[in-house]
Amino acid sequence: MMTQDAGAIHDLSDLCVLVVEDSWDVGTGLKMLLESWGAVVSGPAATTADAVRLVSERTPDVALVDINLRDGEQSYCLINQLHDQGIRVVVISGYADVSPSAGKVVAVLQKPIREDVLIASIRPVTVK
Repeated sequence: MMTQDAGAIHDLSDLCVLVVEDSWDVGTGLKMLLESWGAVVSGPAATTADAVRLVSERTPDVALVDINLRDGEQSYCLINQLHDQGIRVVVISGYADVSPSAGKVVAVLQKPIREDVLIASIRPVTVK
């Protein structure tokens, strides 16, 4: 559970984060956590089509992207597209053997994700 002090330490005000995750529990949990840190969150999107639509509405600073999405869809093409648009990508996965395209992602985080590891992977974006 987050405390107010932890929220102040993890100030992500003015940061827009796209969450691409097909698990409702994980996606909603990430959204609530990031919003408690001050981020504006798009999603969670359960498919690449949903993610592309959200990006067209508002370009995120960083995207948290699960590899395995709804109905067996994988997000490798989405990761490439986000990278090509200049959006930083952090992969989140429950599998240890994910291999996104080299140089396309800033980090690969294993679920369950520790808060300190999550904040460290997205914090460099806040330095502008």
